[in-house]
Amino acid sequence: MDSNSSTVVVTGFGPFRQYLVNSSWEAVKELSKRGLGKNISLHIMQLPVVYQKAKEQVFKIWTTLQPLLTVHVGLASSAKALIILEQCGKNKGYQERDACGFHPEGACCMVDGPEKIESTISMKTLWKNISVEGIDITFSRDAGRYICDYTYYTSLYYGNGRAAFIHVPPLSRSVTADFLGKALQTIILEMLKQCAEERE
Repeated sequence: MDSNSSTVVVTGFGPFRQYLVNSSWEAVKELSKRGLGKNISLHIMQLPVVYQKAKEQVFKIWTTLQPLLTVHVGLASSAKALIILEQCGKNKGYQERDACGFHPEGACCMVDGPEKIESTISMKTLWKNISVEGIDITFSRDAGRYICDYTYYTSLYYGNGRAAFIHVPPLSRSVTADFLGKALQTIILEMLKQCAEERE
């Protein structure tokens, strides 16, 4: 399957629990106003906080749009003004119930899938190469075994590692949607540089 070399898909999540406004989707909407430059066709999509539906939509992204890269953005409620770049997705351990009260059968994402899948993007390199004024950025190898991690694993599985996951904090006076949208633009443009270097 040949990837569409100029298409990038960025997803955010819908409301869940006490977060009636999910900062991930607000940030993605702001990113779409800014774009990723004239050579990149940016598609944005809101994913529901429901395992099965999120999985179906991710499958559709990879089969219909066949993007160069898919970047999933999620809300980390524990993250005080912190952006977390996630390196890998895990296949098992999904015990927590989603917005519909379900968790995956066997608490697992793909029955025959590997334990974990790494992104082709090096989050450590990315972390070294970028700085966003006003917020700390870190990288992690544990996306939290909930919808975020599940979605990430699914995307890495169908996209052969050409996916990335960014955790953003809840919106606050200092962390606005506009601020996060600009941060996403900086981060994703740097990811695309890595993709370009990889192809050369």
